Amino acid sequence: MSLLIKSGTIVRTGEAADIWIRDKKIEEMAPGISRKADRVIDARGLHVYTGFLDMHCHLREPGQTHKEDILTGTRSAAAGGFTQVCCMPNTTPPVDSPELISFILGRDRAVKVSPVACITQNQRGEEPVSFTDLAKAGAVAFSDDGLPVENAKVMRKAMAAAKSCGAHLLLHEEDLNIRGDGAANDGGNAAFAGIRGIPASAEETMVARDIILAEETGCPIHICHVSTRGSVRMVRNAKTRGVPVTCETAPHYFSLDDSAVRTGNTNAKVNPPLRAKEDVRAVRQGIADGTIDAIATDHAPHTQEDKAGGFAGAAFGLIGFETAYSLGMMYLVHSGLISEGRLEELMSLAPRKILSLGGGLRIGEAADITICDPEEEYIYGPDSVVSKSRNSPFLGGRMRGSVIYTIVDGGIVYDRRSDR
Repeated sequence: MSLLIKSGTIVRTGEAADIWIRDKKIEEMAPGISRKADRVIDARGLHVYTGFLDMHCHLREPGQTHKEDILTGTRSAAAGGFTQVCCMPNTTPPVDSPELISFILGRDRAVKVSPVACITQNQRGEEPVSFTDLAKAGAVAFSDDGLPVENAKVMRKAMAAAKSCGAHLLLHEEDLNIRGDGAANDGGNAAFAGIRGIPASAEETMVARDIILAEETGCPIHICHVSTRGSVRMVRNAKTRGVPVTCETAPHYFSLDDSAVRTGNTNAKVNPPLRAKEDVRAVRQGIADGTIDAIATDHAPHTQEDKAGGFAGAAFGLIGFETAYSLGMMYLVHSGLISEGRLEELMSLAPRKILSLGGGLRIGEAADITICDPEEEYIYGPDSVVSKSRNSPFLGGRMRGSVIYTIVDGGIVYDRRSDR
């Protein structure tokens, strides 16, 4: 199988070039390539990225396939330009055994799937898993996401074990006692809507604790879904001291603030919650200055029933694959905050580096490529959703910047032009 991409603008260089792909790999990149191919993509006016990698998503399989499954979730990911996704382990049962890793790796999928295993057995927060055994089975990282590791002694033990075998820890930072039964950011908007608040300290106290433990143990840590100015500030300060910490945020934390909850729209109920305008500004600044290393979607599908019955009782989470690129372009690139090259770093290159997954838009690498139109405008309507679930606060919104092709191992897994 061969594929020739003609005249696309390579985001990394800003120059137009052709890309010749054969047997799943990039064989040549240069202007004016003249070869016969099984398929030719005319990429004039389009921008070519290293395939997006989402290091934090929820595919819901095993056990919650009424919300999403690996095939439907990865089709949604492909529509969002993701060539590889890392699925979190808070499934039913939680992914804490080699057998469950093998199960995930054996399922049909549209893009590459890299399982994340639990940090603690059954996500109980009591005893770390065997990082070595799970890594050998195919786990690329470890997280109790959906739950924090509340016991500091257990977390310290996990960090020591992770450091000894080179395991990657992805940390969900939340003090459940401080959160209590809160459902939205603590502040005037939650009060207006009659919703119990979640203070920033629910996130920040755990971020502080784990930075202290990482500094003590020397274990590299990655902090998931940073949402507050205090968290951004602490990560920035830790990096200046040489603490081995990286972090991510999600598109909804730089594109929405907590005013979105005033209408009671439960699709705006996420964890951590949408924060105040000051927090959104701090997250954007953290993206611009390099404090925030990566953008991950935290794609979290739920049924209509999960989101029904009022804000307090609705499930936390939103679907994020299909809008991530558009939101990045609108709020970060078209706004002038960052360059497209920086967006590629956030959505492709940095996640690969953090998780040691390799890849890139280079000769000899796997042909995992995302091709986008940075200017195309469209309405993200319910009928265009690819995910099995529809829980997005962006439904009905006008987007600018669209994914046109997603290519995995040289094969086209999403073609927006054909799917229209």
